[in-house]
Amino acid sequence: MTLTNSFAPAGADSARHVAGLLASLGLDGPDVNGSLAVRSPVDGSLLAGLEPTTAADIDGVVSRAVQAFDAWRRVPAPARGELIRRFGDRVRMHKPALARLISLENGKIEQEALGEVQEVIDICDYAVGLSRQIGGRTLPSERPGHHLSEHWHPMGVFGLVSAFNFPAAVWSWGMAVSLVCGNSGIWKPSEKAPLTALAFAGLLDQAIAEDAQAPADLMQVVLGGAAIGRALAEHPDIAILSVTGSTAMGQDVLGRAGTRFARVICELGGNNAAIVTPSADLALALRAILFSAFGTAGQRCTTLRRLFLHQSIRATFTQRLIDAAQQMCIGHPLDPAVHIGPLIDERAFERMQAALDQARQQGGRVHGGERLAGLVGDGVYVLPAIVEMPAQTAIVREETFAPILYIMPYAELDEAVLLNNATPYGLSSSIFTQDIREAEYFQSALGSDCGIVNVNIGTSGAEIGGAFGGNKATGGGRVAGSDSWKNYMRRATSTVNFSGALPLAQGIRFELPE
Repeated sequence: MTLTNSFAPAGADSARHVAGLLASLGLDGPDVNGSLAVRSPVDGSLLAGLEPTTAADIDGVVSRAVQAFDAWRRVPAPARGELIRRFGDRVRMHKPALARLISLENGKIEQEALGEVQEVIDICDYAVGLSRQIGGRTLPSERPGHHLSEHWHPMGVFGLVSAFNFPAAVWSWGMAVSLVCGNSGIWKPSEKAPLTALAFAGLLDQAIAEDAQAPADLMQVVLGGAAIGRALAEHPDIAILSVTGSTAMGQDVLGRAGTRFARVICELGGNNAAIVTPSADLALALRAILFSAFGTAGQRCTTLRRLFLHQSIRATFTQRLIDAAQQMCIGHPLDPAVHIGPLIDERAFERMQAALDQARQQGGRVHGGERLAGLVGDGVYVLPAIVEMPAQTAIVREETFAPILYIMPYAELDEAVLLNNATPYGLSSSIFTQDIREAEYFQSALGSDCGIVNVNIGTSGAEIGGAFGGNKATGGGRVAGSDSWKNYMRRATSTVNFSGALPLAQGIRFELPE
């Protein structure tokens, strides 16, 4: 395992670097006197002290969003798309600075951060095209002289709660699509990564200021913890709520928003699995597994956490994985040689160690997982853990947001598929095979029960064109891609009678006496 602590951002410490990045975007530097402390996981340094939103502030925020919605829904959808195009152009122009900001605030390596910014750009391009394609259907009516059609209309205020691990991409999926659909927005980012939110929202505000048809307060940011998320969930004037986070958080939001029948889109936990069959291209599988399991330091909802190896290749492939993991470089995420940056905070490390302790108690053999103290300041850096398990025990069925990969054997493919499905979650899954029958079986109704089903690629790295989301305790939501735009609109079925007669549906006769 290669370790590095020699890299530092050019110029100074993380806080001054962040201030410089914000200035390069034409934005003010972060507040420093507020009670919401923002620390960099890279070295533990204090980046900002922001002023949090209070629950008492939410009524005013929502009221402004309602007014913005009333103006924005009157703007033609293609013109709404123009706003997103201008915003996307700004993001494209500032891609390197935005990526560095993400790396310093949430710890992912710069290559991954660049990919996240590109995802924002891509979803903007997608939404611009969508703005000229939103439309309903004309349907055949059973009654002569009648026209039956569907219409899609803006829905209202869209509230979004995002997580620290993708502080820009998750917001952009909902924001870009929701805005072209005609809604206004309120964004509560993770309290662990609010500076990224302020940067992207600031660029959007710049685009709004140049758009004569875009109202003020079209997309507002609120800062704080769970209390602010609960206030959004309970507010009667928020029509749609999209939440990304733990399953427990999603259950809480659904309970609160459900009492008022709000529409809720949930993208929650995942405990993703991959199956490697005897026919697999093992070199390809090795690379895909390493990135899926240890990219973002294992802190993705689509991270690979369970690996099922056919018993004929288990011993040799496990050793290859252990050897390859030892070649990965751990250190400062802005160092181009680094593959794995820090965990988000101390609590993440404690949860990782608790999971590894349970794995040992349940018969597991742990390779790695130790802390690398003092690598970069006070950042929490760990060796990735590969854990050989005798079976899919209780701890394996839980999601631990850390670089832990559990390895288990299987004998027959149908056994591996059952194991793949035997968790409460249903987000992402993969199979590595060169047998077309195995690939088709895995994708069939008898195969994986996940929302994402991959063949010969890892569990992470979804493209924006496909509907992203999962089933079961993952929440069932689809936040972007495919026809997910329908989640952000209300549907109206319209019947027009142009016949001069009044035939009733289903052949019902209702005649008044002469």
